[in-house]
Amino acid sequence: MVAENKVLEIKEAFEKAQKTHNNKAKLISALKQRYIKLEDKTIFHEEFVYYLKFPMIVYKREPAVESVIDFAAKFATSFEEPVENEEATEEDEEEEEDPFLNYLFHFLLKSHNANSHAVRFRVCQLINKLLGSMSENAQIDDDLFDQIHEAMLVRVKDKFPNVRIQAVLAMARLQDPQDGDCPTVNAYLLLLENDSNPEVRRAVLSCIAPSAKTLPKILGRTRDVKENVRKLAYQVLAEKVHIRALSIAQRVQLLQQGLNDRSGAVKEVVQKKLLQAWLRLLEGNVLDLLHRLDVENCPEVAMAALNATFALSPLNELAQNCSNIDNRKLIPLDNLSCENSLYWRALCEYVKSKGDEGEEVLEQILPEAAIYAEYLYGYLKSIPVMTEEQKADFAQVENVMTKEFISQQLILLVGCLDTAEEGGRKRVLAVLQEMLVLPNTPASLVSLLIEKLVTVLRDDDKRIQMVAEIISEVREPIVSVTDPIDENVSRKRQIKLAEVKVKLIETKQMLEDCIAVQDFGQASELKDKITEFESLKNQLMKEAEEPEMKEVRMEKNDPDTLLKCLTMCSELLKQMSTDKGIGPTMNGIMESLILPGIANAHPSVRNMAVECLGLCTLQNKELAKRHLVLLLQIAQLDDTKIRISALKAVLDQLLLNGMEIIKSKSQNLQSDSDTGRGESDTQQDGQEAKEPEEEENTVNNILSLLLGFLDSEIPELRTETVEGLAKLMFSGRLVSAKLLSRLILLWYNPVTEDDTRLRHCLGVFFPLFAYASRSNQECFEESFLPTMHTLFNAPGSSPLAEVDVANVAELFMDLTRPSGLINQSKKTDDYKELTVHDSLAIRICNEILNDPAAPDVRIYARCLSTLELATGESVCNKDLLVLLDEVCTEVKDKVCLRALEKLISQLKGESKDNGTKDVNTTINQGPAENGEENVENDDDQLKSTKKRTKRGQKSASTATRTTRSRTTRRKTVEVSDESDGEEIIEAVPETVTRSTRRAKAAAMEKTKMNLTDLISREADQSS
Repeated sequence: MVAENKVLEIKEAFEKAQKTHNNKAKLISALKQRYIKLEDKTIFHEEFVYYLKFPMIVYKREPAVESVIDFAAKFATSFEEPVENEEATEEDEEEEEDPFLNYLFHFLLKSHNANSHAVRFRVCQLINKLLGSMSENAQIDDDLFDQIHEAMLVRVKDKFPNVRIQAVLAMARLQDPQDGDCPTVNAYLLLLENDSNPEVRRAVLSCIAPSAKTLPKILGRTRDVKENVRKLAYQVLAEKVHIRALSIAQRVQLLQQGLNDRSGAVKEVVQKKLLQAWLRLLEGNVLDLLHRLDVENCPEVAMAALNATFALSPLNELAQNCSNIDNRKLIPLDNLSCENSLYWRALCEYVKSKGDEGEEVLEQILPEAAIYAEYLYGYLKSIPVMTEEQKADFAQVENVMTKEFISQQLILLVGCLDTAEEGGRKRVLAVLQEMLVLPNTPASLVSLLIEKLVTVLRDDDKRIQMVAEIISEVREPIVSVTDPIDENVSRKRQIKLAEVKVKLIETKQMLEDCIAVQDFGQASELKDKITEFESLKNQLMKEAEEPEMKEVRMEKNDPDTLLKCLTMCSELLKQMSTDKGIGPTMNGIMESLILPGIANAHPSVRNMAVECLGLCTLQNKELAKRHLVLLLQIAQLDDTKIRISALKAVLDQLLLNGMEIIKSKSQNLQSDSDTGRGESDTQQDGQEAKEPEEEENTVNNILSLLLGFLDSEIPELRTETVEGLAKLMFSGRLVSAKLLSRLILLWYNPVTEDDTRLRHCLGVFFPLFAYASRSNQECFEESFLPTMHTLFNAPGSSPLAEVDVANVAELFMDLTRPSGLINQSKKTDDYKELTVHDSLAIRICNEILNDPAAPDVRIYARCLSTLELATGESVCNKDLLVLLDEVCTEVKDKVCLRALEKLISQLKGESKDNGTKDVNTTINQGPAENGEENVENDDDQLKSTKKRTKRGQKSASTATRTTRSRTTRRKTVEVSDESDGEEIIEAVPETVTRSTRRAKAAAMEKTKMNLTDLISREADQSS
């Protein structure tokens, strides 16, 4: 009778525990009191486990089931008594362990290998809750600990992600970070790097303890492909990792990646949690944080971190916290450092970016333009000029580099000054001009100084005039030189000096005679004459000894001077409008400075001269035509850096002016021939006929030269060429199926695997170019078969032999999808009836018929099965069906035949239905009919295509990947009665009415799990 009452009480407790509004503490207390009164607790154990099995077979996270699981875990751990000291701990070890908890643990451990994934999930969940509900200093038996450990190590490899997640959570208290060979830590690291489910990786991040071994792996998850994983990784670093545990490189990398992450949620975590946690550890000292980021080498990251910090505070508070400035609103020169100068600049730029709201605050932290100009001039003049001996001293070099960095920040602050007032603007211009003229100004500051100078001046003519004056003063400074002395003049001077000496001797003799006769009046006059002769004598002797000095302008041609002048010219041309053209002043600079600099022996001077010439050619089309050949020659023959600069100049000209600048000199020859009246009409007609051919040959020669750079062994040159050609094609300046084929082969070529910039550029270019217009997709269509032939015929020694041809074909099918077009043209009936995939299907069928027994036919057949073909009884479909029937008769491969027959049946089924469409057709046509859905998914298409960068190698993973269109079709074919049909609903572009909130609530009530009926049913069956 007692047992029967007990069973009812346990059942009642489980029934009440399902309802979340019940007080579980009271249920646990009542059941615990009943358990304590029992003498034989074995029956209680068995019955409790019996009722616990009911929720354990439910996999879905029902509220009732979760409530029961939580109740069972709390009840099992309610018998634990808190341990206060070590002596009590030793006594407890000698005492018997909690029998109910041990029984429950052993039951769960026996069940963790169950066939049902629901049971495995609930076992791991219960173990997790049991261990989590125990006190911090709780202890369990060593054998039980090992059994739990071994079981969870098995379950973290379960094929169901939810089971792995609960196993990961259960192992959180079993890890030992101090043990280098801890199995739990090793399992965590393995899951963190290799588990395909992002939620499992998130669970590991939330549980893993940071240590010297695990920290690099946690940092690696900040670059995870999933936003939620990256977000949690930054949260873990903010909460569990001290800033001192990270190296400077790691701190900079974290901020650089986090603040530039494509996800706004990740940026917010870095801004509001990671940065704020670091500031709390540093007691809110922003300058100390900058010191730990190494601002000299990474100023951009420091600026981004400061802007993120400023955004969390009001402007007035930021101005009040700027305690480094004095009453003059300046930082004393002695107190200037890399950190406070960068902070000052970042704060001023941030306040200025706020517009009218920040004007008053900016006046509080920045002085007037004239005062700041004097302040800047005083600091720049303090930068020492090092001798060769001082350059060998690392301490002095470091000091000068620090001063140069501070100078850069102060110069950049000029952009925040209010230069509307005439006096302040003139003083700023005078200081900048004087610093540019000074010979001891560091080369690293020249570009910044000229940039700010050009920014302050608004008018292009004034800019050119002032920069030309500065270049003239730097290139031809005023120097004092000795004037060569004429021999006749020197002889006359010597004769005159001799006469003065003779007269001086005679006058002295006469003076002695006058003194002897006591004629003092005459003696006084003679004495004055002696004085005059003495001064004249000294003057003549001084003129003979010191040569005459003369101030003249002397031209300087040393590399430093030329580089400084060319840098100023380059910055000026960058700021000039392209409509300005080349005036007389700039033409003179080009003739006297730029063109001679191209022939200079110093590489840096040549490189800067080539850059200036390229900028000049952007201002004038005729100048571009004149110097195009020179730039092409430099791109072939000079040093690598100079070749890249010349190549950039050529590509910029082509991008700005198109192929017009590659017109041959036949136009000039034509103008000359028009002036000559003696030539016959037949000769003129012959020249006119030859001109287009010559122009075409010139264009082909230059394009061949650019294509030759694609095979260059210099990665930088190859990458610049790829980027330039991609820009030309995307802008419509150049259209070539052959070039497109070369770019695709280069993208897949294993040789470019380490060239991240090249692969990223092409990975972005291909989808953008293909989905921009149908004509671009037709260009891909034309390049498909040549690309496939190149790969099929690649010799074994070629790197292209390692490329997965099926993956390349898959890329072509994806890029030519009609549903991928951003702006689909619906103006003509031809574009409605015939798509790129329709014409591509015909090309593929003809290619198969050329050699039906070739091993490449399988890839072509697979391509046909992934095409989005037009529906309806069109002429194209009829022709395609005829071709497919002919292909089926020629091809003998069974795999190919199955794919072709399936395609034929789909096309015939669509044509018979007329009004009704097949599910496959509906899904394939859905994106094409629904423009809005296509625009929303455009970013996803771009991301999916970007992921193909590393898919060129033959491997199991790459061979099994499919494009979006192929995946959609496969989902449709595999739909069965058990599926809920969500895929079909998403693909069909039909309007779905949104259910009301009341209807949703009613539906949720119907789907809630209630264990009472199940328990009662089992109890009736057992009775």
